[in-house]
This record gives sequence, structure tokens and C-alpha cells, in this order.
Amino acid sequence: MAIELHHLAAALERSGAASSDFDLNADVVPPPGRKLRDAAVLVGVQEGPRGLEVLLTKRSSALKHHPGQVAFPGGKQDPDDPDLTATALREAWEEVRLPQNSTQIMGTLPAHETVTAFTVTPVIAHITKPFQPQVDPGEVAEAFTVPLAHVLDSGRYRVESRIWQGRRRFYYAVPYGPYYIWGATARILRGLAERVAAT
Repeated sequence: MAIELHHLAAALERSGAASSDFDLNADVVPPPGRKLRDAAVLVGVQEGPRGLEVLLTKRSSALKHHPGQVAFPGGKQDPDDPDLTATALREAWEEVRLPQNSTQIMGTLPAHETVTAFTVTPVIAHITKPFQPQVDPGEVAEAFTVPLAHVLDSGRYRVESRIWQGRRRFYYAVPYGPYYIWGATARILRGLAERVAAT
């Protein structure tokens, strides 16, 4: 099925449960009293030569958290951000210079809880104007796009694992070419894929 914007719009109207890095790791119990911090990511979708494409970044290898991983532009909510949509838009500007007036917000997905104690709200946006990313090298090594049809195909996802803090941790992965999309990013995309498939 060719993915169109109206498929995304219909998917965002469906109710759904929140997701978590613990979805595939029921034996991992978060420590008591853990405080979750609010964060947001921008799931930016734009027209490209391969149809609709989703904007992703490869994080700088110099970062303390998740170095070198594929991620959406995003980060924790600042006190000056009026809401989480503003957080996602601010982070997208800081990381890849995506102008706010080049986006049309379509909606949000349920929050995703990470093992690093963040509650991440995915903000879905249509990038409406031609856009050439300019990365902040302190945060982003590379910005790239992946066909939306690829990450909305549930059959492309697989469950993989690695040792984390002395335990085997399971996670979703949906590789594309040289890019290894996994963890929270893959889980958020899989949740969106499930919604689109159900519309």
C-alpha cells in the first residue's frame, strides 16, 4: 500500500496504549521512586523521491547518552517550553535547523517510557516546505530520511537483544540500508505502523 498523509491522519485519530522500553522485558523492574522526566521527539514526514519519507538523525558519538544511535530530533522539555509540541519543534530547530513555519502538526502518539527515565511524546508533523538539514555537530552526526513505507511495514521489524547492565535486554529493530534503527525509535515507529495497519 502506498502511504499517504491521510493514512497518518486516520491513524492518529485512533486510541492506543502507551509504549515502553519494558514492553519486551517484563522481568526488568524499574527502581522504586524513579522520577520520569518529560521529553518529546519530532516525527517529521516529508515528500521525497521515494514517496513520503521520515526524518531521522544519527546522534553524535561524543554524546553522553545514546551516542551514535539513530533517533528522531528531540530532547527533554525545558522550563520555557509551553508544551511538548514546542519542545519537539525547538529541538528539531536546534539539531537540524528545521524551521517551525515549515511544519504542520498532525498530532501526537501516546508517550513512550524509556529505560533512561524519560516519558517521550512523539509529535507527528508534516514538513511542508523543501528542507535541507543543517546539523548541529555537537549533537548530530548525520540527518537522513527513510521511506515511510519501510518503517510502516510491520513485517520488517524483528526482535533482537543485547546485554545491558548485566541482563539480556530485548528490543525492536527495523534496519534500513546502513542505518540500524532500534530501541525506542523503532518501538515508536512500530506503534505508528500498528495504528496505520488498523485503519
